[in-house]
Amino acid sequence: MPKIYLIDASPYIFRAYFSIPSSLRTPDGAPANAVYGYTAFLLDLLKKAKPTHLAVAFDGSLTTSFRNEMYPAYKAQREKPDAELYAQLEACRQVTEALGMKWYIDNRYEADDIIGTIAAKLGKKDCRFVVVSGDKDLAQLVNRSISLWDFAKDRWFNEKTVKLHFGVRANQIVDLLALMGDAVDNIPGVKGVGSKTAVELLKKFASVEEIYQKMDKVEKLPLRGAPAIRVKLDASQDMAFLSKQLATIAVDAPIRVNLRDLQYSGADKKNVEKLFDRLGFEKIRERIPKWKK
Repeated sequence: MPKIYLIDASPYIFRAYFSIPSSLRTPDGAPANAVYGYTAFLLDLLKKAKPTHLAVAFDGSLTTSFRNEMYPAYKAQREKPDAELYAQLEACRQVTEALGMKWYIDNRYEADDIIGTIAAKLGKKDCRFVVVSGDKDLAQLVNRSISLWDFAKDRWFNEKTVKLHFGVRANQIVDLLALMGDAVDNIPGVKGVGSKTAVELLKKFASVEEIYQKMDKVEKLPLRGAPAIRVKLDASQDMAFLSKQLATIAVDAPIRVNLRDLQYSGADKKNVEKLFDRLGFEKIRERIPKWKK
């Protein structure tokens, strides 16, 4: 049974950009802190996980996706990435390819959707998956065959630990976000309902749909201010269902994938030498654990 690592690139690129000094430059003077840190992350992952299969998912746009067609304000509050960060994104993809990793990108679908789509397409082949990301939204994918690895914190999530950490089951994460919203992605949620109330509601009801089907029971719950909670739910019903749509990871991204594509056989020495020379990466190439034969 193959184990497939599905890597969400953006969090690790951003983490590197903001944690490594901007003084790190290529021989030509171009910024290289994000791509260097991202490269180090990939090499650490290869060393720790020793994967036989993997895929890396990139965001085609850091601020828009098909979700903006449903809700124009989705992620609208985010500033566009700094020019120096944006200038390094192509190099990050080039490093990924030089290291022998299959990568995917789409302009309308986010990296989360690409990861969800790969898991859905290959899930019938008796595979196990490890989603590598610190993004809580991806916890919704966790099930018997999919775990979530927050690599930076070395924290693993399975069905049990998702419930312990978030207070709801993995398949309720989208309902949690639908109720409490998500300021990071500008998902509105139900106005006036926070995380604690959302968790308590989802202990009593399986989903947002069931909450609205049984609204007469909400005000009878042993919750502080239960009648007021029902009023808030009534006032934001449309936003609750829209928020669930926005939070739900798509599994129909237009990508083609098969198990053979994701097999990892090592870095391409010729491509690595050429690219790393251009980037000014010297000693870090010594950390590459596996070379393509």
